[in-house]
Amino acid sequence: MKIKEIISTVKGELLVLCHDLDYEVDTACGADLMSDVMAFYKGNAVLITGLINPQVIRTAEMMDIKVIIFVRGKKPNNQMIELAKDVGISIIITDELMYMTCGKLYTAGLVGGNSK
Repeated sequence: MKIKEIISTVKGELLVLCHDLDYEVDTACGADLMSDVMAFYKGNAVLITGLINPQVIRTAEMMDIKVIIFVRGKKPNNQMIELAKDVGISIIITDELMYMTCGKLYTAGLVGGNSK
């Protein structure tokens, strides 16, 4: 699914664009625990989270995640936005709950990675 399709699907707002709007992700990973992201991440995914701290950006960087969606109307601070720009991570925000965001993306054809 392309970034522009993700934004439309989740009624999101793009805060940081480090890739073309046609950049594609293959899967989604929804978690507020970054240890879960590291344990279950399965490549070229969008990270969906409600956790707002710089560790989210650092975890995404370490796992080579290029797109993060912050849910529940949460907005990263300027430090996080600058860090995302520095490491090449696009950021989308949405007022949707994580459950609804994941469901909408799944319904639109974006699959989740299997944990095993």
